[in-house]
Amino acid sequence: MTAHLLYEVTRGDIVESAHYGSIAIVDSNGKLISSYGDPKAVAFLRSSAKPFQILPFVERGGVEYFQFTPRELAISCASHEGSDLHVQTVEGIQKRIGVDENQLQCGVHMPGDVDAFKWLITNNKQPTVNQNNCSGKHTAMLAYAKMRRLPPENYLDINHPIQQEILATFAEMCQLSVNEVELGTDGCSAPNFAVPLYNAALAMARLCDTRGLSEARASACRKITSAMTTHPEMISAYGEFDEQLMRVGAGKIVCKRGAEGYQIIGLLPDMFSPGSPGVGIALKVSDGDAARMSLALVHSARVRPAVTLEILRQLGVLSSEQQRALAPFGPLKPVKNHRGIVTGQSRPVFKL
Repeated sequence: MTAHLLYEVTRGDIVESAHYGSIAIVDSNGKLISSYGDPKAVAFLRSSAKPFQILPFVERGGVEYFQFTPRELAISCASHEGSDLHVQTVEGIQKRIGVDENQLQCGVHMPGDVDAFKWLITNNKQPTVNQNNCSGKHTAMLAYAKMRRLPPENYLDINHPIQQEILATFAEMCQLSVNEVELGTDGCSAPNFAVPLYNAALAMARLCDTRGLSEARASACRKITSAMTTHPEMISAYGEFDEQLMRVGAGKIVCKRGAEGYQIIGLLPDMFSPGSPGVGIALKVSDGDAARMSLALVHSARVRPAVTLEILRQLGVLSSEQQRALAPFGPLKPVKNHRGIVTGQSRPVFKL
């Protein structure tokens, strides 16, 4: 991967740390609008793949079959934080479709939600499977298997019909053959995909701009992007970057973070001018972008949010008011010590 300097952190006048990576910006027609570093760099999408992993279920009528609400569809695309709101939403889906929490094969980890984390520690309890940030996705996969009367026991096997359809659908959105998609196993044990940043950005552009897709797929894409932007608090949590960007974006910006420094962003049509196509943006921070650990032991990224905002600033997408609302995430941020003294600055250093 040929990565270029994306972001640096100073102490005084000295650069103390630096982060490298690559960016691809592609419209729904396949035009590479701009790039930085290597737009052909192959990287795993990790959780940025979730909107595509739910797509076959929605396209086949799963939303109507199980009467998913937009909030429930949103959490099926989510990396949620295991809050009471998130867990109760997942439990509601499971009750309706007839799935038990123990059927999920995503594993267990501590919730990212601070209140949920504190409650477990205070009451000497262990986290539940539904508090896993991928429980919404796994519940939806089981719902799809149930709808198609397929065995649920091996629903994560790459050869299971559900996973084969997810893979084929994702490849089609990327305009790649199935054999061109590299496969790996995600942290939640589901299959995950690695493709060039260009193709991931193209897939996101097409998710946001459905012209040229079949009516069934176009309708499914619209349902997914609408659910994500209407209920961004289900995609991550209140106050987190994905939630805030989609809320401030007022239905025109879709985004989904992924582990190890991946971020995907979609801009709906007409963002630049009347009739302009949808745009997808994929970026990868080479070092994984784990800046620090929060109380709930969840990685807190310092690079992806700031770099995303700098990309949108350079593209002229955000108004001054929107930039002010998102200023806590960057792109320029002072670095302060524990007494609140400014010791340096963190800043993007790329130009598209």
